[in-house]
Amino acid sequence: MESTDPRGTLPRVLTIAGTDPTGGAGVQADLKSFMAAGAYGMSVVTALVAQNTQGVRAVHTPPLSFLQEQFDAVLDDVAVDAVKIGMLGTADIVASVSRFLDALAPNTPVVLDPVMVATSGDRLLDEEAEAAVRELCRQVTVITPNLKELAVLTSTPQASSLDEAISIAQDWASETGTYVIAKGGHLQAGHADNAAVGPEGVLCRVSSPRVDTKNTHGTGCSLSSALAARLGAGETLPDALEWSTTWLHEAIENADGLRVGHGHGPVDHGHQLRRQAGLL
Repeated sequence: MESTDPRGTLPRVLTIAGTDPTGGAGVQADLKSFMAAGAYGMSVVTALVAQNTQGVRAVHTPPLSFLQEQFDAVLDDVAVDAVKIGMLGTADIVASVSRFLDALAPNTPVVLDPVMVATSGDRLLDEEAEAAVRELCRQVTVITPNLKELAVLTSTPQASSLDEAISIAQDWASETGTYVIAKGGHLQAGHADNAAVGPEGVLCRVSSPRVDTKNTHGTGCSLSSALAARLGAGETLPDALEWSTTWLHEAIENADGLRVGHGHGPVDHGHQLRRQAGLL
């Protein structure tokens, strides 16, 4: 359904993802990232996840009919300027999300963070769901896979350098017509650069120094959400990636000060707001 609502003073950005009760990842991290990036955040929940900074304990997936009710509630009332997609879980959920994207206004930016592989390396989706996510990649604007997920999407060995990841990403972008963010966060180098890659080649490469901390829970969710918010505000992909990478670097720099949890803690999504408030 194409909305005739005028754009608000803030981009209205929707996350479609699972939850994190401790606030570091999933829908909770997405909403914090939207606010930090200057957007109004909304959410549709695909799964209720019992997790904390030490790992996932259980996942409850509500009925598909309720997922559709959430989509209808948004589309019947609010214009959507951009979308971020996170945890999907099943092929049926992917199909429901695909139908929702068809109902959006043309050219609405959509950022897909393909949650396919856990940090431990465990695959999170069965083969049918993996195939559905691969097809969904063709329907979105940008995908933001980590190195493990890029390897799964493309059925290639995991890249060992950012240059190698960029090469794989360009092949995938050419095949799907979708832009890909090649991310260096999981590499062992002294930097964690990101690059935006399209069918025509590398659009930009954004430098980011690596931060020595274990508190990086939710970085993938947060980068993709900030990216969606900036794209929803009308920025180009290179400008949006530059802003999002710089903001996330500062969020990681301030993560240790949060003292949240006993495992891999969250990044500090609110570092800019606290600095403005004189609290940092």
